[in-house]
Amino acid sequence: MNTTTTMVTNPILTGFHPDPSICRAGEDYYIATSTFEWFPGVRIHHSRDLVHWRALPSPLTRISQLNMEGNINSGGVWAPCLSYDNGVFYLIFTDVKSRVGAFKDTHNYLVTTTDIEGPWSEPIYLNSSGFDPSLFHDEDGRKWLVNMIWDHRKGKNHFAGIVLQEYSLQEQKLVGTAVNIFKGTELGLTEAPHLYKRNGYYYLVTAEGGTGYEHAVTVARARTLQGPYEVDPSNPMLTSAGKPDLTLQKAGHGSLVETHTGEWYMAHLVGRPVQEKHCILGRETALQHCIWSEDGWLRLASGDRYPELQVKAPKIKPQPFELLDETDHFDQAELRNDWNTLRIPPDATWLTLTERPGYLRLYGMESMSSTHRQSMVARRLQAFECEAETCLEFAPDHPQQMAGLILYYDTQDYLYLRVTVHEDKGLSLGIIQSMYGVYDELVEDIPMLSGSQIRLKTIVQHDRACFYYALGDHVDSWIQVGDWTDITHLCDESPEYIRFTGTYIGLCVQDLGGTRKHADFDYFRYSTS
Repeated sequence: MNTTTTMVTNPILTGFHPDPSICRAGEDYYIATSTFEWFPGVRIHHSRDLVHWRALPSPLTRISQLNMEGNINSGGVWAPCLSYDNGVFYLIFTDVKSRVGAFKDTHNYLVTTTDIEGPWSEPIYLNSSGFDPSLFHDEDGRKWLVNMIWDHRKGKNHFAGIVLQEYSLQEQKLVGTAVNIFKGTELGLTEAPHLYKRNGYYYLVTAEGGTGYEHAVTVARARTLQGPYEVDPSNPMLTSAGKPDLTLQKAGHGSLVETHTGEWYMAHLVGRPVQEKHCILGRETALQHCIWSEDGWLRLASGDRYPELQVKAPKIKPQPFELLDETDHFDQAELRNDWNTLRIPPDATWLTLTERPGYLRLYGMESMSSTHRQSMVARRLQAFECEAETCLEFAPDHPQQMAGLILYYDTQDYLYLRVTVHEDKGLSLGIIQSMYGVYDELVEDIPMLSGSQIRLKTIVQHDRACFYYALGDHVDSWIQVGDWTDITHLCDESPEYIRFTGTYIGLCVQDLGGTRKHADFDYFRYSTS
């Protein structure tokens, strides 16, 4: 008899998958995560056993649902909430337009569908009073929105509490008065509210301490929806704070699900630093097994408050999914769903998989500094050790035209192996770096004999990366470009202001002259060690 216990290995969603919201529909489980300025908006994963996960089509695929052109770095889609009630999926999300300084412009919306794979409805505007909105479906059929409220005033607590307001299905808007039901604990920075009901109590799960190394999950409960809410006497119920030796840091921003087998799990975000406190993969999603104490408080099944790398899986038969091929040959009419574009949706004005079948053709647009229209297609960096490779055909006419392979965090931080043309050297290859907004060129440009079949590769090893090239079919003759380069600046931990996305790796083209010179990419291979 096989008595092997199936385990959940954390993080369950590696790379940039922050702010998880988990829900169940029958025997299917879904997690929605933030996507910030990357398009399409909101990432949804599906599982049937909480161990194996696959990405589904994203819900926000149209500009009419999400217009992020011009959005600031780490703006866009914050902290979605995915829920399911009576055959309908509800997705709440925030589109953040400004976030630095006293004010935050945070617009909250609702979209719905009866099919998790879409299409999803046009958005219903809810409010702009704060961020991290969540929809609670009460047993009597009424629906309630909670979100943190932002107070911009001098001398006030900017994280001013959790407000509750009823949502009317019939009127498709918030109704009644918004009530502040919870002002948080001494941990501060109260956000990310989710409401649950169990055994006559309303449980309010929030994040506190900020989404960094003091992050935590706070639980409070009340007999009535509007409170007063009593804080767990053992608060916080989950944190990594004070435990620098833990692999999973930043634990917080939790949401709960009860399995169809009657077991409880909390999805929450974590970070895994590669050097000091630099998390190049961004904030990831982990899962913890939970139990309820005799006096009705939520506890980790491990008996303490710290996230574990492995937890016992639910009593569900393992149901794995087929994995995507590590090489995308660009032989389909649309991008695979592991790709994202930056702020704008892919359309034929700048991206096509059909003009030259078997190739991804990108028409160059704005620079890497632009928050409007960049020609970039990228995927999450999801492992500390990995390789990425492509084959490029490009015939630039002047130095303002560039194309290549990029490690990208945001407009301030990237490392770019690019092909361009030089006045004296002709077609050339070089490395551009932006570190905290400071531009540099790391090597003297290397002349290329031809723009036909230039193979580009990067190898990432924890806190550093190196670039290589090969010409034509000489894939066994990779030539190193420059030295190994520190990439710890590609992380959330900016010295100036906190930011929220992880590192991406991908393909891009620039034409700063505005003539939209194109480049063709034959394939993209991403492999992990």
